[in-house]
Formats: sequence, structure tokens, C-alpha cells
Amino acid sequence: MDSGFELKKTDQRCHTARSGVLTTPHGQIETPVFMPVGTSASVKGVLPDRLDQIGAQIMLSNTFHLYLRPGHERIAGFGGLHDYMSWDKPILTDSGGFQVFSLSRMNKISDDGVEFQSPLDGSTHFFTPEKTADIQAALGSDIAMVFDECAPPQSDRPYIRESIDRTYEWAKRFHRYHSHRDQMVFGIVQGGVYPDLRKESAAQITSIPFDGYAVGGLSVGEPFEISMEVLAETTPELPEEKPRYLMGVGTPEMLFGGVERGIDMFDCVLPTRSARHATLYTGSGKLRLKAARHKDSKEPVEEVCDCYTCRHFSRGYLHHLYKRGELSALILGSIHNLRFLMRLMENIRESIAENRFTAFKEEFFSNYQ
Repeated sequence: MDSGFELKKTDQRCHTARSGVLTTPHGQIETPVFMPVGTSASVKGVLPDRLDQIGAQIMLSNTFHLYLRPGHERIAGFGGLHDYMSWDKPILTDSGGFQVFSLSRMNKISDDGVEFQSPLDGSTHFFTPEKTADIQAALGSDIAMVFDECAPPQSDRPYIRESIDRTYEWAKRFHRYHSHRDQMVFGIVQGGVYPDLRKESAAQITSIPFDGYAVGGLSVGEPFEISMEVLAETTPELPEEKPRYLMGVGTPEMLFGGVERGIDMFDCVLPTRSARHATLYTGSGKLRLKAARHKDSKEPVEEVCDCYTCRHFSRGYLHHLYKRGELSALILGSIHNLRFLMRLMENIRESIAENRFTAFKEEFFSNYQ
């Protein structure tokens, strides 16, 4: 199967909201799309067959964590990540850059790469663009992300200036080295909250013929309004004919905001993490299942939801499971939250097809608190 992206539709009223089809070796993906996160080759609490049933088209796994345990070479011995975790749909692997740079007290950055200590056993490792290309090739993902520097959000302008140049040099090295034909590669635009540096980084990264382009380092602590302002300045600098990916976001506000500004792909751990803390999403807002008011409720989490959880169980039962600390609560909550986001993206795609994205967004937030 040939890989590539086809832009299918642009909303005639919101000219930046768009839909398309991304073709990968393991299938086609309708965009805009939300990708569940399976950090360690497993989406927490949700088995692959259930992911398929809730409408997940693609999932994300983490290069950094899989490199440390169980090891990319071991996974390659099982035939790659798809066979290892029994998932036959597309997989995107991030480069591990965010995780490496989050270990700020345990890493040393140079133009060659990053030396870091494993948070598991303190052993020392060295990541380079070439190393992360090798790891992702061994994992056999459909989409690999380049190794970039995700600078801390509190970094000043001079450091961000230095980091985007380093990210550019690493991107060129990754592109020259990568040779896995059945794997698409996305470049990553950085630049902090500085629109001019974002534009400069976009010009640098898009000068390299990657299969897609991502916006990294946003929604890492700055106000929502700032994230959207920076994104609005950045996406016009990315090629229209290539997929655009906003990394690490998954709230309804960020999903609508991203689509409104021309983004095609999203990922976040939030839906399963929130479910583990007894917070489930509905069209009217977040539901705190441990609240006493739910213990006698015979209602489902959401009447309009078609997920396994809502079709079979009441809020009262889920309240009981969460209060007792039952594992099934985390599973049922994760199924619902992921299906909520899959339905939301399905409805967003439909609204774009019918040129009513803005109206749908207004309708959604008139109810969502």
C-alpha cells in the first residue's frame, strides 16, 4: 500500500478546518483524528479488540519507554510492534525527545545528542537522531517522529533560539540516515511561545521533505489563549498537502481549537488518565463518578453514548466500582472516555463535510461545561 496524504475537504465557512485521508502501510486514517496513547505498547485498561470497537484508527507508542523496557531489539524479535501487541492498524511512535528532555536533572545536551540516565535503574544512555531512527525502524511503526529538542516551557528566548537550530540540524541528520521504506517520517516544529521563532522553525523543518509535520512544545503550561495564538501563526507555514499533527493535546477545547487552525492529528494520555481518577467526559462536561450524588443513579454516564460502558452499566454501579477501587472501574471509564473522543472526532469530520464546523463547535460548547 502506498503511503501518503490526500486533502479531501475544507469547510467553506471555516476555511482552515479540513478533512482528509492518511494512507499508511497498515491502513487508512480519516482525519482529523485523535490517537489513543499506548506508551508501553498498551493503552492502559483497553485491549486492542476494544480499541477497534470504539473506533480507534491509529495509536501512539513511546520510543523512549519501549527502548528502556522491554527493548526495541526484543520487540523486533517478535516481528515488530504490531505483532508484539496484536494491533493490526497504524501505529505512530514518538522519538522519545519529550521524555528525554523532561529528565532535566539527569541529562546532558550537546549538538551530537543527549546523554541521560534511565529513571528505571540509573544506567546511562545516549540518544542521537540516528539512534532514535534505528529504534523506531526496529519497532516497525507506520509513522516515526524525528528526534527534536523540546525545550522547557520556562526557557528564555535565547535558549529557544538555540534549540530550534539544534532541532533543525537533528532533523536533517535523521532524514539523511533514515532508510526504512515502509515507515513515514514527520518533522517537528519547535519555538516555544515566540511566533517569529515558530515561523523560522517551520521554514527550517519544511525545507526537509518529510511525510508530515508536527507542532511540538505547545500546551505545556502556557495559557490556552497563548497556545492558540502561536498555533494560528504556525500552521499557515506548514504545507497544505501534508498532514499536520499537534502533539500531546486531547481536551475538547484543544481539539476544536486545533482543527479550527488546520490541524489533522492529535494525541494525549488524558482520556485514560482521567478515567483512572474517576473523571469521565460527557457532552455537558466532566462527570466526577466518586461524588455521592451518583451512588443511586440508574442513568448511564451519557445517554447518547454507544460505548460498552454506557450500554451496560449505570452511574451508580460505576460509583461503587470506583469507591471500592475495582480494576474494572478504570477499564470501563477508559473505554467511555476514549469512545467520547472518537465520537467527537467523527462528528467534527461530519461537520466539515457539511460545511458547519463553526456551528457544531458553538453547539458543543453551549452545552459543555
